[in-house]
Amino acid sequence: MAETIFSKIIAREIPADIVFEDETCLAFRDIQPQAPSHLLVIPKKPIVSLADADDQDEALLGHLLRVCAKVAEQEGLQDGYRVVTNIGKQGGQLVLHLHLHVLGGRQMNWPPG
Repeated sequence: MAETIFSKIIAREIPADIVFEDETCLAFRDIQPQAPSHLLVIPKKPIVSLADADDQDEALLGHLLRVCAKVAEQEGLQDGYRVVTNIGKQGGQLVLHLHLHVLGGRQMNWPPG
């Protein structure tokens, strides 16, 4: 996988407002927030997108979702929030490193995009 802005954040080559970190993932504030609370949760393992994850990544993927819930609670998003991952160009993926958006602090609309 090619180096991305997220791999540089993991390596601490680019600063980020980190709100959570453990041995497998990192959560930080999005620099272009689309909601009052907009966090990104990324695995430290380089995976391009959800479509590129394999069977060995099942535990990691579940952990990422649990971290989304933890950072949402940390942010005080008890009234609700949305978790989104974009896959590929038509899905709106801009950074080719798996990331989950945690968006909250306002009413979300449906359908999105």
